[in-house]
Amino acid sequence: MIDVQQVSHRFDEKWVLKDITFSIQPGEIAVIMGSSGGGKTTLLKCISGLLTPSKGEILVDGVSVVKDAELARTKLGLVFQYAALFDSLNVEENILFGLRRKGGVSRSDEKQILNRLLEQVGLEDIETKLPSELSGGMRKRVGLARALAMEPQVLLYDEPTSGLDPVTAYSIDRLIVDTRDRIGLTSLVVSHDVTSIFRVADRIIFLHQGEILFNGSPVEFREKQDGPIGELIGKARSETLA
Repeated sequence: MIDVQQVSHRFDEKWVLKDITFSIQPGEIAVIMGSSGGGKTTLLKCISGLLTPSKGEILVDGVSVVKDAELARTKLGLVFQYAALFDSLNVEENILFGLRRKGGVSRSDEKQILNRLLEQVGLEDIETKLPSELSGGMRKRVGLARALAMEPQVLLYDEPTSGLDPVTAYSIDRLIVDTRDRIGLTSLVVSHDVTSIFRVADRIIFLHQGEILFNGSPVEFREKQDGPIGELIGKARSETLA
């Protein structure tokens, strides 16, 4: 579903991605982690078509993001770190924004779609509320509903649990998994939250200094004892026990 082939990218003379290659299978939830400055945000921007890599190829369902980013983006839904809702629009207008720009949907169908999406993300009776009236977790759910409205084949999540309390973070993790299980979407999650990734990931890809240091299962990841991964897991364990 997603094929990243020998992707490299640089800013000026600094290479932030170096020969990145991996594939994500249909229906899989893959998590990209990394050390600070490891390149995970740059990689997400390349996959989403927001940034063109200096070298390499990225395919989404066989469509080249590098050569035809506009077409590739029709297959992608992006859930931003801070939801990126329009402050002046209410929940209904935010969720249906892309659908209305695309056109061809009647008002009655819009209402059915809106109700279905709100139910899917566990929200009810908030259509008229503004983003400022919502909690952080609710804004993230509205952002997911907006992405789902365009019926993507792949969902990209940018730090979905960032800034959330543990209970809300857990509910967002469950929503990511439930959305995949219900609709069968392929999902790519960029996260630094170790607790979260073990709840959602089928596979973990860890970037270090612009290169893939690890690509495997959560069980294999947890067993790493040394290097940046071992340090990260050890820190997460100590924080859990504190």
